[in-house]
Amino acid sequence: MKLYAISDLHIGAAHNRDALGTISRHPDDWLILGGDICETVAHLDHAIRVLESRFARLIWVPGNHELWTLPERESLRGQAKYDSLIELCRRRGVLTPEDPYEIWPGEGGPHVIAPLFLLYDYSFHPDDVPHERALEWALASGIECVDEHLLHADPHPSRAAWCAARCRATEERLSVAMARHGHPSVLINHFPLRRELAVLPRVPRFTIWCGTRRTEEWHRRFRASAVVYGHLHIRRSVRIDGVRFEEVSLGNPGQWDEERGIEGYLRQILP
Repeated sequence: MKLYAISDLHIGAAHNRDALGTISRHPDDWLILGGDICETVAHLDHAIRVLESRFARLIWVPGNHELWTLPERESLRGQAKYDSLIELCRRRGVLTPEDPYEIWPGEGGPHVIAPLFLLYDYSFHPDDVPHERALEWALASGIECVDEHLLHADPHPSRAAWCAARCRATEERLSVAMARHGHPSVLINHFPLRRELAVLPRVPRFTIWCGTRRTEEWHRRFRASAVVYGHLHIRRSVRIDGVRFEEVSLGNPGQWDEERGIEGYLRQILP
């Protein structure tokens, strides 16, 4: 029994969507889907249908792409869009950030499996850039995340406010869970939990759309043995304070090796 992870499948691209069906059966294993699987509820439903027969358990967290409202394709925005994704996952037995954390029963356990939804608040900027000018700093380099037009925060006044609310609620839940169980955790979030991990050599100022400084110490506070994330499309595995940080993206067509196949990009998290 193994716990695998992958993110950023981007099955809105037909090439990636077709390749998803090549993943082999893992009847005893669990799979983490670390966000940016797709942009629409229909495509998330498709991904679940393909994968639920191949794995014993699916665990999903949203990326920014899942939260987009694509003009003329969907009308739900912000919290309502997120709620529709949660409803779909619950109907299909997929573990989400809104469900009680489960205990990993396999080898390498027990671990608290904690899927998170935290967003970002533009705080991943250099210390010499005033926080209130972070967006201006990024835009000055000619970079603008599509989220600025497609990811709505309704009913929150901003994405940063939504992020703050999510962080407060999640911090409380994690504190209770860790006190109750006493096990180490596997933290799962689409965005990296630490600013030092948001290294993007080709678009360095894109970092402001990559996370929040509020979570810098969560790997220690919540006794993580592994932190799973994606978003960056730069696969890596590093240790910080003895904790494994696993960036598990597949990426857009052209960013992964077709001969290796999607199967070859499944990252084993436990044991």
